[in-house]
Amino acid sequence: MQGRVERLAALLLFIILSTILIARGIVPALSKIDTDFPNYFTAAKIVASGGAVERLYDDSWFQEQMGHYPFGRPPIGKFDPFPPPTALLLVPLTGLSPLNALRVLTGVSVVCLIGSIALLARILSWRLLHSGVFVLLSGYAVLNALRFGQPYILVSFSCILGYYALLKGRPLLAGACFGLFAPIKYYPTVVLLYFAFRKQWKVVLGGAFAVLVVVSTSIGVLGWKLHEQFFASVLGQHLTANLSMQDPFTASFQSFDTLFRRLFILDPIANPRPLIAFSGLQVIGLLSTKILIFVAAMATLIKLARTGGADVTAPSIGILGILVLLLAPATATYHFALLWLPVGLLINYLLLERQPACAYLVLGTYAMIGFFPYKYTAPFEGRGGLTLLAYPRLFLLLLMFMTCVYSVWSRRDGGRGAPECTVKTRNAGSTTDQALNGAMSAWPV
Repeated sequence: MQGRVERLAALLLFIILSTILIARGIVPALSKIDTDFPNYFTAAKIVASGGAVERLYDDSWFQEQMGHYPFGRPPIGKFDPFPPPTALLLVPLTGLSPLNALRVLTGVSVVCLIGSIALLARILSWRLLHSGVFVLLSGYAVLNALRFGQPYILVSFSCILGYYALLKGRPLLAGACFGLFAPIKYYPTVVLLYFAFRKQWKVVLGGAFAVLVVVSTSIGVLGWKLHEQFFASVLGQHLTANLSMQDPFTASFQSFDTLFRRLFILDPIANPRPLIAFSGLQVIGLLSTKILIFVAAMATLIKLARTGGADVTAPSIGILGILVLLLAPATATYHFALLWLPVGLLINYLLLERQPACAYLVLGTYAMIGFFPYKYTAPFEGRGGLTLLAYPRLFLLLLMFMTCVYSVWSRRDGGRGAPECTVKTRNAGSTTDQALNGAMSAWPV
Protein backbone atom coordinates (compact mmCIF):
# COMPACT_ATOMS: atom_id res chain seq x y z
CA MET A 1 0.00 0.00 0.00
CA GLN A 2 2.78 2.37 0.95
CA GLY A 3 4.62 1.68 -2.30
CA ARG A 4 1.48 2.41 -4.25
CA VAL A 5 1.04 5.75 -2.50
CA GLU A 6 4.67 6.63 -3.19
CA ARG A 7 4.25 5.84 -6.89
CA LEU A 8 1.11 7.96 -7.07
CA ALA A 9 2.91 10.82 -5.34
CA ALA A 10 5.82 10.51 -7.77
CA LEU A 11 3.41 10.48 -10.71
CA LEU A 12 1.61 13.56 -9.40
CA LEU A 13 4.93 15.39 -8.95
CA PHE A 14 5.99 14.42 -12.46
CA ILE A 15 2.72 15.76 -13.90
CA ILE A 16 3.17 19.06 -12.02
CA LEU A 17 6.78 19.43 -13.15
CA SER A 18 5.87 18.53 -16.73
CA THR A 19 3.10 21.13 -16.72
CA ILE A 20 5.56 23.76 -15.52
CA LEU A 21 8.00 22.67 -18.22
CA ILE A 22 5.42 23.03 -20.98
CA ALA A 23 3.93 26.30 -19.73
CA ARG A 24 7.14 28.11 -18.78
CA GLY A 25 9.72 26.45 -21.01
CA ILE A 26 8.44 24.90 -24.20
CA VAL A 27 5.52 27.22 -25.05
CA PRO A 28 7.55 30.46 -24.60
CA ALA A 29 10.37 29.03 -26.72
CA LEU A 30 7.91 28.22 -29.51
CA SER A 31 6.21 31.63 -29.30
CA LYS A 32 8.91 34.28 -29.10
CA ILE A 33 12.63 34.90 -29.07
CA ASP A 34 14.14 35.82 -25.72
CA THR A 35 17.71 36.68 -24.78
CA ASP A 36 20.82 34.60 -25.65
CA PHE A 37 19.52 32.81 -28.75
CA PRO A 38 20.10 35.88 -30.98
CA ASN A 39 23.80 35.72 -30.07
CA TYR A 40 24.16 32.15 -31.32
CA PHE A 41 22.00 32.71 -34.39
CA THR A 42 23.68 35.97 -35.46
CA ALA A 43 27.13 34.37 -35.25
CA ALA A 44 25.93 31.44 -37.35
CA LYS A 45 24.40 33.78 -39.95
CA ILE A 46 27.65 35.73 -40.23
CA VAL A 47 29.51 32.47 -40.88
CA ALA A 48 26.94 31.14 -43.34
CA SER A 49 26.85 34.39 -45.32
CA GLY A 50 30.62 34.66 -45.55
CA GLY A 51 30.74 37.73 -43.31
CA ALA A 52 33.73 39.19 -41.47
CA VAL A 53 34.06 36.41 -38.90
CA GLU A 54 37.27 37.94 -37.57
CA ARG A 55 35.10 40.70 -36.07
CA LEU A 56 32.86 38.42 -34.02
CA TYR A 57 34.41 39.68 -30.77
CA ASP A 58 33.79 43.33 -31.75
CA ASP A 59 30.69 43.97 -29.63
CA SER A 60 29.47 47.12 -31.39
CA TRP A 61 29.89 45.58 -34.86
CA PHE A 62 28.20 42.37 -33.71
CA GLN A 63 25.17 44.34 -32.49
CA GLU A 64 24.94 46.05 -35.86
CA GLN A 65 24.74 42.62 -37.47
CA MET A 66 22.04 41.57 -35.03
CA GLY A 67 19.91 44.44 -36.29
CA HIS A 68 19.72 42.76 -39.71
CA TYR A 69 17.54 39.94 -38.40
CA PRO A 70 13.93 40.02 -37.11
CA PHE A 71 14.43 38.99 -33.51
CA GLY A 72 11.52 41.08 -32.30
CA ARG A 73 13.66 42.86 -29.71
CA PRO A 74 16.37 45.56 -29.64
CA PRO A 75 19.71 44.29 -31.00
CA ILE A 76 21.54 43.96 -27.68
CA GLY A 77 23.97 41.09 -27.51
CA LYS A 78 27.50 39.87 -28.17
CA PHE A 79 29.53 36.82 -29.16
CA ASP A 80 32.04 37.27 -26.34
CA PRO A 81 32.89 35.10 -24.32
CA PHE A 82 31.97 32.13 -26.51
CA PRO A 83 34.84 30.05 -27.94
CA PRO A 84 35.08 30.35 -31.76
CA PRO A 85 33.53 26.91 -32.56
CA THR A 86 30.29 28.17 -30.99
CA ALA A 87 29.70 30.20 -34.16
CA LEU A 88 29.22 26.95 -36.07
CA LEU A 89 26.58 25.55 -33.73
CA LEU A 90 23.48 26.86 -35.52
CA VAL A 91 24.84 27.07 -39.07
CA PRO A 92 22.52 24.22 -40.20
CA LEU A 93 19.54 26.36 -39.13
CA THR A 94 20.51 29.62 -40.82
CA GLY A 95 18.21 28.96 -43.76
CA LEU A 96 15.24 29.39 -41.40
CA SER A 97 13.78 32.50 -39.86
CA PRO A 98 15.08 33.19 -36.32
CA LEU A 99 11.85 32.04 -34.65
CA ASN A 100 11.62 28.86 -36.71
CA ALA A 101 15.28 28.14 -35.98
CA LEU A 102 14.56 28.49 -32.26
CA ARG A 103 11.60 26.14 -32.65
CA VAL A 104 13.80 23.52 -34.28
CA LEU A 105 16.42 23.93 -31.55
CA THR A 106 13.66 23.60 -28.94
CA GLY A 107 12.48 20.38 -30.55
CA VAL A 108 16.01 18.96 -30.55
CA SER A 109 16.44 20.01 -26.91
CA VAL A 110 13.19 18.31 -25.89
CA VAL A 111 14.28 15.11 -27.64
CA CYS A 112 17.61 15.30 -25.80
CA LEU A 113 15.76 15.96 -22.54
CA ILE A 114 13.69 12.82 -23.00
CA GLY A 115 16.81 10.91 -24.04
CA SER A 116 18.61 12.09 -20.89
CA ILE A 117 15.76 10.85 -18.71
CA ALA A 118 15.73 7.46 -20.42
CA LEU A 119 19.52 7.01 -20.29
CA LEU A 120 19.78 8.06 -16.66
CA ALA A 121 17.12 5.50 -15.80
CA ARG A 122 19.28 2.85 -17.48
CA ILE A 123 22.57 4.06 -15.99
CA LEU A 124 21.28 4.39 -12.44
CA SER A 125 18.76 1.52 -12.55
CA TRP A 126 16.02 3.93 -11.53
CA ARG A 127 12.43 3.73 -12.56
CA LEU A 128 11.74 5.92 -15.58
CA LEU A 129 9.31 7.97 -13.49
CA HIS A 130 11.96 8.65 -10.84
CA SER A 131 14.46 9.65 -13.50
CA GLY A 132 11.95 12.04 -15.06
CA VAL A 133 11.17 13.67 -11.72
CA PHE A 134 14.87 13.99 -10.95
CA VAL A 135 15.72 15.75 -14.22
CA LEU A 136 12.72 18.09 -14.06
CA LEU A 137 13.60 19.02 -10.48
CA SER A 138 16.48 21.01 -11.99
CA GLY A 139 13.78 23.60 -12.65
CA TYR A 140 15.20 26.81 -14.07
CA ALA A 141 18.02 24.84 -15.68
CA VAL A 142 15.56 23.20 -18.09
CA LEU A 143 13.14 26.10 -18.39
CA ASN A 144 15.73 28.75 -19.20
CA ALA A 145 17.79 26.50 -21.46
CA LEU A 146 14.67 26.12 -23.60
CA ARG A 147 13.45 29.73 -23.37
CA PHE A 148 16.82 31.27 -24.08
CA GLY A 149 17.84 28.83 -26.81
CA GLN A 150 20.87 27.59 -24.87
CA PRO A 151 22.56 24.30 -25.89
CA TYR A 152 23.17 22.96 -22.37
CA ILE A 153 20.52 20.25 -22.60
CA LEU A 154 22.35 18.94 -25.67
CA VAL A 155 25.69 19.12 -23.84
CA SER A 156 24.32 17.28 -20.82
CA PHE A 157 22.73 14.61 -23.02
CA SER A 158 26.03 14.09 -24.83
CA CYS A 159 27.83 13.53 -21.50
CA ILE A 160 25.13 11.12 -20.28
CA LEU A 161 25.32 9.24 -23.57
CA GLY A 162 29.09 9.07 -23.17
CA TYR A 163 28.81 7.57 -19.71
CA TYR A 164 26.23 5.06 -20.95
CA ALA A 165 28.54 4.07 -23.80
CA LEU A 166 31.32 3.55 -21.27
CA LEU A 167 29.11 1.23 -19.23
CA LYS A 168 28.39 -0.72 -22.40
CA GLY A 169 32.09 -1.24 -23.07
CA ARG A 170 32.51 1.31 -25.88
CA PRO A 171 35.24 3.64 -24.58
CA LEU A 172 36.07 5.30 -27.91
CA LEU A 173 32.44 6.26 -28.46
CA ALA A 174 32.22 7.41 -24.85
CA GLY A 175 35.21 9.68 -25.29
CA ALA A 176 33.80 11.08 -28.53
CA CYS A 177 30.54 11.95 -26.75
CA PHE A 178 32.44 13.70 -23.96
CA GLY A 179 34.68 15.52 -26.41
CA LEU A 180 32.02 16.65 -28.88
CA PHE A 181 31.06 19.80 -26.99
CA ALA A 182 34.33 20.30 -25.07
CA PRO A 183 35.59 23.04 -27.46
CA ILE A 184 32.29 24.91 -27.00
CA LYS A 185 31.44 24.36 -23.34
CA TYR A 186 34.35 23.56 -21.06
CA TYR A 187 32.75 21.13 -18.59
CA PRO A 188 33.34 17.88 -20.56
CA THR A 189 37.06 18.68 -20.66
CA VAL A 190 37.27 18.05 -16.91
CA VAL A 191 35.67 14.63 -17.36
CA LEU A 192 38.23 13.72 -20.03
CA LEU A 193 41.06 14.88 -17.76
CA TYR A 194 39.71 12.59 -15.06
CA PHE A 195 39.81 9.61 -17.40
CA ALA A 196 43.37 10.55 -18.32
CA PHE A 197 44.20 10.52 -14.60
CA ARG A 198 42.60 7.06 -14.39
CA LYS A 199 44.64 5.96 -17.45
CA GLN A 200 41.55 5.01 -19.43
CA TRP A 201 43.32 5.95 -22.63
CA LYS A 202 40.69 4.76 -25.07
CA VAL A 203 38.21 7.21 -23.59
CA VAL A 204 40.80 9.98 -23.78
CA LEU A 205 41.65 9.04 -27.37
CA GLY A 206 38.01 9.19 -28.41
CA GLY A 207 37.62 12.56 -26.71
CA ALA A 208 40.82 13.95 -28.23
CA PHE A 209 39.69 12.87 -31.68
CA ALA A 210 36.32 14.61 -31.29
CA VAL A 211 37.98 17.77 -30.00
CA LEU A 212 40.48 17.72 -32.88
CA VAL A 213 37.71 17.38 -35.46
CA VAL A 214 35.70 20.27 -33.99
CA VAL A 215 38.68 22.58 -33.52
CA SER A 216 40.11 21.79 -36.96
CA THR A 217 36.76 22.49 -38.57
CA SER A 218 36.50 25.74 -36.64
CA ILE A 219 39.96 26.91 -37.69
CA GLY A 220 39.33 25.86 -41.28
CA VAL A 221 36.03 27.74 -41.51
CA LEU A 222 36.67 30.74 -39.26
CA GLY A 223 40.41 31.20 -39.69
CA TRP A 224 43.17 31.35 -37.09
CA LYS A 225 42.85 35.08 -36.38
CA LEU A 226 39.57 34.68 -34.50
CA HIS A 227 41.03 31.87 -32.40
CA GLU A 228 44.08 33.98 -31.66
CA GLN A 229 41.82 36.79 -30.41
CA PHE A 230 40.00 34.34 -28.18
CA PHE A 231 43.15 33.08 -26.48
CA ALA A 232 44.80 36.50 -26.32
CA SER A 233 41.99 38.64 -24.93
CA VAL A 234 38.69 36.79 -24.41
CA LEU A 235 39.49 33.63 -22.46
CA GLY A 236 41.45 35.38 -19.71
CA GLN A 237 38.69 37.94 -19.15
CA HIS A 238 36.14 35.14 -19.00
CA LEU A 239 38.09 33.15 -16.42
CA THR A 240 38.26 36.21 -14.15
CA ALA A 241 34.56 37.12 -14.57
CA ASN A 242 35.32 40.33 -16.46
CA LEU A 243 32.77 40.04 -19.24
CA SER A 244 32.15 42.86 -21.66
CA MET A 245 28.80 44.65 -21.41
CA GLN A 246 28.13 43.02 -18.02
CA ASP A 247 28.43 44.27 -14.46
CA PRO A 248 31.57 42.71 -12.88
CA PHE A 249 29.87 42.96 -9.47
CA THR A 250 26.59 41.31 -10.37
CA ALA A 251 25.23 38.62 -8.07
CA SER A 252 23.47 37.03 -11.04
CA PHE A 253 26.76 35.23 -11.76
CA GLN A 254 26.50 33.52 -8.33
CA SER A 255 30.26 33.02 -8.15
CA PHE A 256 32.99 33.62 -5.60
CA ASP A 257 34.59 36.05 -8.05
CA THR A 258 31.72 38.53 -7.94
CA LEU A 259 30.94 37.82 -4.27
CA PHE A 260 34.38 38.92 -3.09
CA ARG A 261 34.27 41.92 -5.40
CA ARG A 262 31.00 42.98 -3.82
CA LEU A 263 32.39 42.52 -0.33
CA PHE A 264 35.77 44.21 -0.67
CA ILE A 265 36.07 46.44 -3.75
CA LEU A 266 34.72 49.98 -3.65
CA ASP A 267 33.24 51.46 -6.80
CA PRO A 268 31.41 54.77 -6.36
CA ILE A 269 28.83 53.80 -8.98
CA ALA A 270 28.71 50.03 -9.30
CA ASN A 271 29.48 49.09 -5.67
CA PRO A 272 29.29 52.04 -3.26
CA ARG A 273 28.63 49.90 -0.16
CA PRO A 274 31.17 47.07 0.19
CA LEU A 275 31.61 45.32 3.51
CA ILE A 276 35.22 46.52 3.74
CA ALA A 277 36.84 48.66 1.05
CA PHE A 278 40.14 46.81 0.72
CA SER A 279 41.04 45.21 -2.61
CA GLY A 280 43.73 43.07 -1.01
CA LEU A 281 41.09 41.15 0.89
CA GLN A 282 39.29 40.44 -2.35
CA VAL A 283 42.38 38.79 -3.84
CA ILE A 284 43.23 36.89 -0.65
CA GLY A 285 39.67 35.77 -0.05
CA LEU A 286 39.08 34.62 -3.62
CA LEU A 287 42.36 32.74 -4.00
CA SER A 288 42.24 31.10 -0.58
CA THR A 289 38.62 30.00 -1.02
CA LYS A 290 39.14 28.50 -4.47
CA ILE A 291 42.42 26.84 -3.49
CA LEU A 292 40.83 25.35 -0.36
CA ILE A 293 37.90 23.95 -2.33
CA PHE A 294 40.17 22.62 -5.07
CA VAL A 295 42.53 20.94 -2.57
CA ALA A 296 39.57 19.40 -0.72
CA ALA A 297 38.23 18.02 -3.99
CA MET A 298 41.60 16.62 -5.08
CA ALA A 299 42.20 15.02 -1.69
CA THR A 300 38.77 13.43 -1.84
CA LEU A 301 39.34 12.10 -5.35
CA ILE A 302 42.69 10.65 -4.30
CA LYS A 303 41.06 8.98 -1.31
CA LEU A 304 38.43 7.48 -3.60
CA ALA A 305 41.11 6.27 -6.01
CA ARG A 306 43.07 4.62 -3.23
CA THR A 307 40.08 2.58 -2.12
CA GLY A 308 40.55 0.55 -5.27
CA GLY A 309 36.96 -0.58 -5.00
CA ALA A 310 34.12 -0.59 -7.47
CA ASP A 311 32.85 2.78 -6.38
CA VAL A 312 35.47 5.13 -7.75
CA THR A 313 34.38 6.56 -11.10
CA ALA A 314 30.76 7.44 -10.35
CA PRO A 315 31.30 9.61 -7.24
CA SER A 316 34.47 11.09 -8.74
CA ILE A 317 32.62 12.37 -11.80
CA GLY A 318 29.90 13.60 -9.46
CA ILE A 319 32.30 15.61 -7.34
CA LEU A 320 34.07 17.01 -10.40
CA GLY A 321 30.76 18.11 -11.88
CA ILE A 322 29.93 20.11 -8.78
CA LEU A 323 33.49 21.44 -8.51
CA VAL A 324 33.44 22.90 -12.02
CA LEU A 325 30.32 24.97 -11.32
CA LEU A 326 31.48 25.92 -7.83
CA LEU A 327 34.79 27.36 -9.08
CA ALA A 328 33.37 28.85 -12.28
CA PRO A 329 33.83 32.63 -12.58
CA ALA A 330 30.22 33.04 -13.68
CA THR A 331 27.25 30.71 -13.82
CA ALA A 332 23.68 30.96 -15.03
CA THR A 333 20.61 28.88 -14.23
CA TYR A 334 20.83 26.84 -17.44
CA HIS A 335 24.38 25.70 -16.62
CA PHE A 336 22.92 23.43 -13.96
CA ALA A 337 21.53 21.04 -16.56
CA LEU A 338 25.11 19.78 -16.51
CA LEU A 339 24.47 18.39 -13.01
CA TRP A 340 22.03 15.69 -14.15
CA LEU A 341 24.70 13.01 -14.51
CA PRO A 342 27.00 14.07 -11.63
CA VAL A 343 24.23 14.45 -9.04
CA GLY A 344 22.47 11.28 -10.17
CA LEU A 345 25.70 9.31 -9.78
CA LEU A 346 26.31 10.84 -6.36
CA ILE A 347 22.83 10.04 -5.08
CA ASN A 348 23.26 6.41 -6.15
CA TYR A 349 26.66 6.23 -4.51
CA LEU A 350 25.41 7.68 -1.24
CA LEU A 351 22.41 5.37 -1.08
CA LEU A 352 24.60 2.34 -1.69
CA GLU A 353 27.05 3.54 0.94
CA ARG A 354 24.12 3.56 3.37
CA GLN A 355 24.24 7.32 3.78
CA PRO A 356 20.62 8.22 2.98
CA ALA A 357 20.75 11.49 4.91
CA CYS A 358 23.58 12.74 2.68
CA ALA A 359 21.80 11.46 -0.43
CA TYR A 360 18.60 13.31 0.44
CA LEU A 361 20.55 16.45 1.34
CA VAL A 362 22.23 16.40 -2.08
CA LEU A 363 18.87 15.83 -3.75
CA GLY A 364 17.28 18.60 -1.68
CA THR A 365 19.94 21.18 -2.50
CA TYR A 366 19.73 20.19 -6.17
CA ALA A 367 15.97 20.79 -6.16
CA MET A 368 16.32 24.07 -4.22
CA ILE A 369 18.82 25.34 -6.79
CA GLY A 370 16.28 24.47 -9.44
CA PHE A 371 13.36 26.34 -7.94
CA PHE A 372 14.82 28.88 -5.51
CA PRO A 373 12.86 32.20 -5.54
CA TYR A 374 15.86 34.40 -6.29
CA LYS A 375 13.78 37.57 -6.46
CA TYR A 376 13.54 37.54 -2.67
CA THR A 377 17.31 37.50 -2.12
CA ALA A 378 18.29 39.87 -4.95
CA PRO A 379 17.53 43.05 -2.92
CA PHE A 380 20.37 42.20 -0.51
CA GLU A 381 22.98 42.61 -3.24
CA GLY A 382 25.41 45.47 -2.62
CA ARG A 383 24.36 46.04 1.00
CA GLY A 384 27.59 45.32 2.83
CA GLY A 385 27.61 42.04 4.70
CA LEU A 386 24.02 41.37 3.67
CA THR A 387 25.38 40.74 0.19
CA LEU A 388 26.01 37.17 1.32
CA LEU A 389 22.24 36.61 1.28
CA ALA A 390 22.16 37.49 -2.42
CA TYR A 391 24.15 34.35 -3.31
CA PRO A 392 21.83 31.44 -2.42
CA ARG A 393 22.71 29.30 -5.44
CA LEU A 394 26.42 29.54 -4.72
CA PHE A 395 26.03 28.51 -1.09
CA LEU A 396 23.58 25.71 -1.90
CA LEU A 397 26.15 24.36 -4.36
CA LEU A 398 28.84 24.70 -1.69
CA LEU A 399 26.64 22.76 0.74
CA MET A 400 26.19 20.03 -1.85
CA PHE A 401 29.96 19.86 -2.37
CA MET A 402 30.69 19.73 1.37
CA THR A 403 28.12 16.96 1.82
CA CYS A 404 29.82 14.85 -0.84
CA VAL A 405 33.29 15.43 0.59
CA TYR A 406 32.09 14.58 4.08
CA SER A 407 30.40 11.41 2.87
CA VAL A 408 33.61 10.12 1.28
CA TRP A 409 35.80 10.89 4.28
CA SER A 410 33.30 9.38 6.72
CA ARG A 411 33.00 6.21 4.63
CA ARG A 412 33.69 3.08 6.60
CA ASP A 413 36.01 0.42 5.22
CA GLY A 414 34.18 -2.46 3.71
CA GLY A 415 31.20 -0.31 2.86
CA ARG A 416 29.01 -1.22 0.00
CA GLY A 417 30.06 0.60 -3.17
CA ALA A 418 28.32 1.98 -6.21
CA PRO A 419 28.67 0.17 -9.55
CA GLU A 420 32.01 0.57 -11.28
CA CYS A 421 32.07 2.48 -14.55
CA THR A 422 34.21 -0.02 -16.36
CA VAL A 423 35.02 -0.69 -19.98
CA LYS A 424 35.88 -4.37 -19.45
CA THR A 425 32.37 -5.70 -19.92
CA ARG A 426 29.27 -4.72 -21.78
CA ASN A 427 27.19 -5.68 -18.72
CA ALA A 428 28.92 -3.38 -16.27
CA GLY A 429 26.88 -2.67 -13.21
CA SER A 430 24.42 -5.52 -13.85
CA THR A 431 25.46 -7.28 -10.66
CA THR A 432 24.20 -4.37 -8.58
CA ASP A 433 20.79 -3.94 -10.23
CA GLN A 434 18.93 -5.46 -7.30
CA ALA A 435 20.76 -3.31 -4.78
CA LEU A 436 20.05 -0.16 -6.77
CA ASN A 437 16.39 -1.02 -7.17
CA GLY A 438 16.16 -1.57 -3.45
CA ALA A 439 17.77 1.79 -2.77
CA MET A 440 15.51 3.58 -5.24
CA SER A 441 12.38 2.12 -3.68
CA ALA A 442 13.17 4.20 -0.62
CA TRP A 443 13.44 7.43 -2.60
CA PRO A 444 10.75 9.73 -1.16
CA VAL A 445 9.41 11.61 -4.19
